[in-house]
Amino acid sequence: MLQTTIEEFDIQIGERFRVTFQRTLRLPDDGREYPLPPGLGAFPVHRAVDFPKVPEDWRRNGDVFIPMYQSEALWLGFNAAPWKPNAVQVGVGNINAVSGAKWKESLTAKPQDYLVCPAQPWLDGINVGGGRVKQFVAMPVGSGYTVESQMGVEEEAGGLRITVYEPVAGRFPDQPPPRPPRPAGPMAMAMMAPMGVAAGGTMQQKIYPDKYGLNAWDAENRGSVFVHIIDSLSYRELTGKDAPPTPVSAKTYSDHGLPWFELYDEEKGTLEAGSFGGVTSVGEGKEGSVDVKRVRKLRS
Repeated sequence: MLQTTIEEFDIQIGERFRVTFQRTLRLPDDGREYPLPPGLGAFPVHRAVDFPKVPEDWRRNGDVFIPMYQSEALWLGFNAAPWKPNAVQVGVGNINAVSGAKWKESLTAKPQDYLVCPAQPWLDGINVGGGRVKQFVAMPVGSGYTVESQMGVEEEAGGLRITVYEPVAGRFPDQPPPRPPRPAGPMAMAMMAPMGVAAGGTMQQKIYPDKYGLNAWDAENRGSVFVHIIDSLSYRELTGKDAPPTPVSAKTYSDHGLPWFELYDEEKGTLEAGSFGGVTSVGEGKEGSVDVKRVRKLRS
Protein backbone atom coordinates (compact mmCIF):
# COMPACT_ATOMS: atom_id res chain seq x y z
CA MET A 1 0.00 0.00 0.00
CA LEU A 2 1.14 3.51 -0.74
CA GLN A 3 2.10 5.79 2.13
CA THR A 4 0.00 8.90 2.72
CA THR A 5 1.72 12.03 4.04
CA ILE A 6 -0.31 15.01 5.25
CA GLU A 7 1.25 18.44 4.82
CA GLU A 8 -0.15 21.81 5.88
CA PHE A 9 -1.80 22.51 2.52
CA ASP A 10 -1.61 19.29 0.55
CA ILE A 11 -1.63 15.51 0.71
CA GLN A 12 1.03 13.26 -0.80
CA ILE A 13 0.08 9.69 -1.70
CA GLY A 14 2.98 7.52 -2.77
CA GLU A 15 6.28 8.95 -3.91
CA ARG A 16 5.13 11.30 -6.67
CA PHE A 17 1.46 12.28 -6.40
CA ARG A 18 0.15 15.32 -4.52
CA VAL A 19 -3.28 16.91 -4.28
CA THR A 20 -4.29 20.34 -3.02
CA PHE A 21 -7.77 21.63 -2.21
CA GLN A 22 -8.17 25.03 -3.79
CA ARG A 23 -10.61 27.72 -2.72
CA THR A 24 -12.78 29.37 -5.33
CA LEU A 25 -16.15 31.10 -5.79
CA ARG A 26 -19.49 29.36 -6.17
CA LEU A 27 -20.97 29.59 -9.63
CA PRO A 28 -24.74 30.16 -9.64
CA ASP A 29 -26.98 27.48 -11.07
CA ASP A 30 -29.29 29.90 -12.86
CA GLY A 31 -28.92 29.10 -16.56
CA ARG A 32 -26.45 31.91 -17.24
CA GLU A 33 -22.79 31.68 -18.20
CA TYR A 34 -20.09 33.05 -15.93
CA PRO A 35 -16.32 33.42 -16.19
CA LEU A 36 -14.24 30.68 -14.65
CA PRO A 37 -13.98 31.57 -10.95
CA PRO A 38 -10.51 32.42 -9.68
CA GLY A 39 -8.27 30.36 -7.44
CA LEU A 40 -8.07 31.97 -3.99
CA GLY A 41 -5.49 29.81 -2.26
CA ALA A 42 -5.43 26.33 -0.73
CA PHE A 43 -7.54 25.05 2.15
CA PRO A 44 -5.49 23.95 5.18
CA VAL A 45 -5.45 20.19 5.76
CA HIS A 46 -5.59 18.68 9.28
CA ARG A 47 -4.95 15.12 10.46
CA ALA A 48 -7.86 13.85 12.52
CA VAL A 49 -5.50 11.93 14.80
CA ASP A 50 -4.09 15.22 16.08
CA PHE A 51 -7.41 16.32 17.59
CA PRO A 52 -8.93 14.29 20.46
CA LYS A 53 -12.45 15.68 19.97
CA VAL A 54 -12.93 14.37 16.44
CA PRO A 55 -15.04 11.22 15.98
CA GLU A 56 -13.11 8.09 16.87
CA ASP A 57 -13.62 6.49 13.46
CA TRP A 58 -11.94 9.49 11.80
CA ARG A 59 -8.90 8.99 14.00
CA ARG A 60 -8.89 5.22 13.61
CA ASN A 61 -9.11 5.38 9.81
CA GLY A 62 -6.41 8.03 9.41
CA ASP A 63 -8.85 10.56 7.94
CA VAL A 64 -8.20 14.27 7.47
CA PHE A 65 -10.46 17.31 7.43
CA ILE A 66 -10.59 20.78 5.89
CA PRO A 67 -12.67 23.77 7.04
CA MET A 68 -14.90 25.22 4.34
CA TYR A 69 -17.41 28.05 4.35
CA GLN A 70 -20.65 27.74 2.40
CA SER A 71 -19.72 30.87 0.48
CA GLU A 72 -16.87 28.89 -1.07
CA ALA A 73 -16.42 26.16 -3.64
CA LEU A 74 -13.36 24.01 -4.19
CA TRP A 75 -11.39 22.36 -6.93
CA LEU A 76 -8.73 19.67 -6.70
CA GLY A 77 -5.27 20.45 -8.04
CA PHE A 78 -3.09 17.47 -8.98
CA ASN A 79 0.68 17.28 -9.14
CA ALA A 80 2.06 14.07 -10.66
CA ALA A 81 5.18 12.93 -12.50
CA PRO A 82 4.86 12.93 -16.31
CA TRP A 83 7.44 10.14 -16.59
CA LYS A 84 5.48 7.82 -14.25
CA PRO A 85 1.79 8.74 -14.00
CA ASN A 86 -0.85 7.57 -11.53
CA ALA A 87 -4.46 6.49 -11.85
CA VAL A 88 -6.63 8.48 -9.42
CA GLN A 89 -10.18 7.88 -8.25
CA VAL A 90 -12.14 10.74 -6.69
CA GLY A 91 -15.31 10.18 -4.73
CA VAL A 92 -17.81 12.64 -3.38
CA GLY A 93 -19.26 10.85 -0.40
CA ASN A 94 -20.34 7.48 -1.77
CA ILE A 95 -20.40 8.59 -5.41
CA ASN A 96 -17.55 8.29 -7.90
CA ALA A 97 -17.01 11.82 -9.23
CA VAL A 98 -15.95 10.61 -12.69
CA SER A 99 -18.44 7.83 -13.50
CA GLY A 100 -21.39 8.80 -11.28
CA ALA A 101 -21.56 5.22 -9.99
CA LYS A 102 -21.57 4.21 -6.35
CA TRP A 103 -18.09 4.37 -4.85
CA LYS A 104 -15.93 1.26 -5.32
CA GLU A 105 -12.20 1.16 -4.69
CA SER A 106 -11.27 -0.69 -7.86
CA LEU A 107 -10.71 0.58 -11.37
CA THR A 108 -13.25 0.17 -14.17
CA ALA A 109 -12.62 0.87 -17.85
CA LYS A 110 -16.20 0.95 -19.19
CA PRO A 111 -17.21 3.44 -18.06
CA GLN A 112 -13.86 4.84 -16.99
CA ASP A 113 -14.14 5.74 -13.32
CA TYR A 114 -10.73 7.30 -12.73
CA LEU A 115 -8.38 10.05 -13.89
CA VAL A 116 -4.83 9.73 -15.15
CA CYS A 117 -2.46 12.28 -13.61
CA PRO A 118 -0.90 13.70 -15.58
CA ALA A 119 -2.41 14.65 -18.04
CA GLN A 120 -5.41 15.57 -15.82
CA PRO A 121 -4.25 18.72 -14.00
CA TRP A 122 -7.33 19.39 -11.88
CA LEU A 123 -10.93 18.45 -11.19
CA ASP A 124 -13.52 21.12 -10.40
CA GLY A 125 -16.54 18.94 -9.79
CA ILE A 126 -18.68 15.97 -10.74
CA ASN A 127 -18.37 14.82 -14.35
CA VAL A 128 -21.76 15.33 -16.00
CA GLY A 129 -20.62 14.44 -19.53
CA GLY A 130 -20.12 16.45 -22.68
CA GLY A 131 -16.92 17.99 -21.40
CA ARG A 132 -18.68 19.55 -18.40
CA VAL A 133 -18.43 19.26 -14.62
CA LYS A 134 -20.77 20.32 -11.84
CA GLN A 135 -18.90 22.41 -9.32
CA PHE A 136 -17.96 21.15 -5.84
CA VAL A 137 -19.68 23.34 -3.22
CA ALA A 138 -20.22 23.04 0.54
CA MET A 139 -23.69 22.08 1.74
CA PRO A 140 -24.65 20.35 5.01
CA VAL A 141 -25.06 16.58 4.94
CA GLY A 142 -28.76 15.85 5.23
CA SER A 143 -29.79 19.07 3.50
CA GLY A 144 -30.85 17.30 0.31
CA TYR A 145 -28.44 19.37 -1.78
CA THR A 146 -25.28 17.28 -1.51
CA VAL A 147 -23.93 15.35 -4.47
CA GLU A 148 -24.92 12.04 -2.87
CA SER A 149 -28.51 13.25 -2.60
CA GLN A 150 -28.55 14.68 -6.12
CA MET A 151 -27.27 11.40 -7.52
CA GLY A 152 -29.99 9.41 -5.80
CA VAL A 153 -27.81 7.84 -3.09
CA GLU A 154 -28.67 8.07 0.59
CA GLU A 155 -26.52 10.67 2.30
CA GLU A 156 -24.09 8.82 4.52
CA ALA A 157 -20.50 9.85 4.08
CA GLY A 158 -20.14 13.42 2.85
CA GLY A 159 -16.58 14.59 2.22
CA LEU A 160 -14.16 13.48 -0.46
CA ARG A 161 -12.42 10.19 -1.16
CA ILE A 162 -9.14 10.02 -3.07
CA THR A 163 -7.48 6.74 -4.08
CA VAL A 164 -4.21 6.68 -6.02
CA TYR A 165 -2.88 3.67 -7.94
CA GLU A 166 0.66 2.95 -9.05
CA PRO A 167 1.33 1.66 -12.57
CA VAL A 168 2.33 -1.97 -12.99
CA ALA A 169 6.04 -2.68 -12.60
CA GLY A 170 8.05 -2.00 -15.74
CA ARG A 171 5.28 -0.06 -17.51
CA PHE A 172 7.03 3.29 -16.98
CA PRO A 173 10.58 4.34 -16.04
CA ASP A 174 11.58 4.10 -12.38
CA GLN A 175 13.65 7.27 -12.57
CA PRO A 176 12.95 10.62 -14.23
CA PRO A 177 14.68 11.25 -17.55
CA PRO A 178 17.81 13.40 -17.50
CA ARG A 179 17.11 17.08 -17.70
CA PRO A 180 17.88 18.69 -21.05
CA PRO A 181 20.51 21.44 -21.06
CA ARG A 182 19.13 24.81 -20.08
CA PRO A 183 18.83 27.04 -23.16
CA ALA A 184 20.70 30.30 -23.23
CA GLY A 185 18.73 33.51 -22.87
CA PRO A 186 15.34 34.08 -21.32
CA MET A 187 13.01 31.09 -21.03
CA ALA A 188 9.50 31.23 -22.44
CA MET A 189 6.70 30.82 -19.93
CA ALA A 190 4.20 28.02 -20.47
CA MET A 191 0.67 29.29 -21.13
CA MET A 192 -2.39 27.65 -19.64
CA ALA A 193 -5.51 27.62 -21.78
CA PRO A 194 -8.53 29.02 -19.94
CA MET A 195 -11.60 26.81 -19.50
CA GLY A 196 -15.04 27.90 -20.55
CA VAL A 197 -18.03 28.00 -18.21
CA ALA A 198 -21.38 26.55 -19.25
CA ALA A 199 -24.84 27.44 -18.03
CA GLY A 200 -26.08 26.93 -14.49
CA GLY A 201 -22.81 26.80 -12.63
CA THR A 202 -21.64 23.99 -14.87
CA MET A 203 -18.11 24.44 -16.14
CA GLN A 204 -16.70 23.01 -19.34
CA GLN A 205 -13.89 20.71 -18.35
CA LYS A 206 -12.65 17.62 -20.14
CA ILE A 207 -12.07 14.39 -18.26
CA TYR A 208 -9.35 12.78 -20.34
CA PRO A 209 -9.67 9.12 -21.34
CA ASP A 210 -6.93 6.75 -20.22
CA LYS A 211 -4.54 6.41 -23.16
CA TYR A 212 -2.56 3.67 -21.38
CA GLY A 213 -5.44 1.28 -20.71
CA LEU A 214 -6.67 -0.44 -17.58
CA ASN A 215 -3.87 -3.01 -17.64
CA ALA A 216 -1.31 -0.25 -17.00
CA TRP A 217 -2.40 0.09 -13.35
CA ASP A 218 -1.61 -2.10 -10.35
CA ALA A 219 -4.94 -2.52 -8.56
CA GLU A 220 -3.26 -3.78 -5.39
CA ASN A 221 -0.62 -1.08 -5.10
CA ARG A 222 -2.70 1.88 -4.00
CA GLY A 223 -3.16 4.43 -1.25
CA SER A 224 -6.24 6.35 -0.18
CA VAL A 225 -7.44 9.11 2.09
CA PHE A 226 -10.85 10.35 3.23
CA VAL A 227 -11.23 14.13 3.49
CA HIS A 228 -14.03 15.40 5.70
CA ILE A 229 -15.40 18.87 4.99
CA ILE A 230 -16.60 20.75 8.06
CA ASP A 231 -18.08 24.20 8.62
CA SER A 232 -16.57 26.91 10.78
CA LEU A 233 -18.66 26.09 13.86
CA SER A 234 -17.67 22.40 13.74
CA TYR A 235 -14.07 23.40 13.22
CA ARG A 236 -14.11 25.46 16.41
CA GLU A 237 -15.75 22.62 18.34
CA LEU A 238 -13.20 20.05 17.16
CA THR A 239 -10.03 22.13 17.35
CA GLY A 240 -10.79 24.82 19.92
CA LYS A 241 -9.75 27.45 17.37
CA ASP A 242 -11.58 29.69 14.95
CA ALA A 243 -11.51 28.52 11.36
CA PRO A 244 -8.93 30.35 9.23
CA PRO A 245 -10.64 33.39 7.69
CA THR A 246 -11.91 32.94 4.17
CA PRO A 247 -10.82 35.33 1.41
CA VAL A 248 -14.32 35.00 -0.08
CA SER A 249 -16.67 37.91 0.66
CA ALA A 250 -19.60 39.68 -0.95
CA LYS A 251 -17.12 42.12 -2.45
CA THR A 252 -15.08 39.27 -3.95
CA TYR A 253 -18.17 38.10 -5.82
CA SER A 254 -19.03 41.61 -7.00
CA ASP A 255 -15.46 42.23 -8.15
CA HIS A 256 -15.69 39.14 -10.35
CA GLY A 257 -19.16 39.92 -11.68
CA LEU A 258 -20.89 37.12 -9.77
CA PRO A 259 -24.01 37.29 -7.58
CA TRP A 260 -23.59 36.93 -3.83
CA PHE A 261 -25.97 34.51 -2.13
CA GLU A 262 -27.41 34.88 1.35
CA LEU A 263 -26.11 31.60 2.71
CA TYR A 264 -27.06 29.38 5.58
CA ASP A 265 -25.77 30.78 8.85
CA GLU A 266 -23.03 28.49 10.08
CA GLU A 267 -23.38 29.65 13.69
CA LYS A 268 -26.44 27.46 14.23
CA GLY A 269 -28.19 28.07 17.54
CA THR A 270 -26.60 31.47 18.21
CA LEU A 271 -29.01 33.66 16.22
CA GLU A 272 -32.77 34.02 16.09
CA ALA A 273 -34.53 31.84 13.53
CA GLY A 274 -34.51 33.33 10.05
CA SER A 275 -31.71 35.76 10.84
CA PHE A 276 -29.00 36.35 8.26
CA GLY A 277 -27.49 39.17 10.26
CA GLY A 278 -23.91 38.05 9.73
CA VAL A 279 -24.30 38.03 5.97
CA THR A 280 -26.13 41.35 5.88
CA SER A 281 -23.40 43.09 7.86
CA VAL A 282 -20.85 42.07 5.25
CA GLY A 283 -22.70 44.01 2.58
CA GLU A 284 -23.56 46.97 4.78
CA GLY A 285 -20.28 47.49 6.55
CA LYS A 286 -16.63 47.53 5.62
CA GLU A 287 -17.13 45.43 2.48
CA GLY A 288 -18.66 48.50 0.89
CA SER A 289 -20.49 48.83 -2.40
CA VAL A 290 -22.11 45.45 -3.00
CA ASP A 291 -24.87 45.63 -5.58
CA VAL A 292 -28.05 44.59 -3.72
CA LYS A 293 -29.45 43.29 -7.00
CA ARG A 294 -26.79 40.60 -6.81
CA VAL A 295 -27.79 39.39 -3.34
CA ARG A 296 -29.85 36.22 -3.66
CA LYS A 297 -31.24 33.71 -1.19
CA LEU A 298 -30.60 30.01 -1.41
CA ARG A 299 -33.62 27.74 -1.45
CA SER A 300 -34.62 26.60 2.03
